[in-house]
Amino acid sequence: MLSYTEENYLKALLKITLQEENEGAGTNELAALLSVKPATVTDMLKKLKDKNLVSYEKYGKIFLTSKGKKYGTDILRKHRLWETFLFQKLEFTWDEIHEVAEQLEHIQSAKLIEKLDKFLGHPTLDPHGDVIPTSSGEIKIQFTNTLSEIDVDTTCRMVAVKDNSSSFLQYVVKIGLALNTEIKVLAKQEYDSLMEIEIKGKRCSVSQKFAENIFVVCSNCVVGETCTKKKCRFK
Repeated sequence: MLSYTEENYLKALLKITLQEENEGAGTNELAALLSVKPATVTDMLKKLKDKNLVSYEKYGKIFLTSKGKKYGTDILRKHRLWETFLFQKLEFTWDEIHEVAEQLEHIQSAKLIEKLDKFLGHPTLDPHGDVIPTSSGEIKIQFTNTLSEIDVDTTCRMVAVKDNSSSFLQYVVKIGLALNTEIKVLAKQEYDSLMEIEIKGKRCSVSQKFAENIFVVCSNCVVGETCTKKKCRFK
C-alpha cells in the first residue's frame, strides 16, 4: 500500500504528463505543483523508482511507468468523483471542494468508488471542467487551448480551469465567469500581454497568468463532438 504522499506525487505526475502530452515532468515543475522543495522531490522520486512507479534519471525527465500511471489515474478518478459529489449533492462551492477531495481521494474501497460513480450517473467532467477517468483508466478529453492564446475579436467559451486553488476560483467568480460562459477578447497589450475581455456585456482586464489558467473552446463547440463551425481554430 502506498502512503498518502506517494499517491499525491503520482497524481501530480499524471496531471503534468497529461498537460505536457506525455513528454515527462521536470523536477522543478513537480516541486512547484506540490509546493515543496526540489530536494524533497528528488528524495521521493528515489522511493517511487524503487517501487517501479516512475522512470527517472538524475537531471532528466520523470516518466510514470504503467504501474505508476494506473495508481495515478485511480487517485485522480477518485478525487474528481468526490469533487463532483461534494458540489452536486452536498452543495459545496467549487472553490471549497478541492481541499476536501484531497482527503477523500485516499479511501481505498474500490467498491465505494464504483457505487459513487453509479450514484452520480457516471459523470465525465468534474465541477472544474476536468475529465474524470473511466473505471478502465481511460481519459477521453483534454483541453489544450487557453484564453491567453485567443486572438483579438474572437469569442470563445470557458470549459475548464487549470488552477483549482480557492483564491483563483474565487477571483474567477468575482469577475463573472463560470463554466460555459462566453468570453470575447477585445484587446491585448503587446508589452505585458494584459488582456481586455468582455463577459456578459461587462468589460474587464485580466493578466497573462490568469488567461493561461482558463481553458476555452470555440463558442460553437460542443465538448466531445466535432464543431460545426467552418475553420474552427480549436480542432
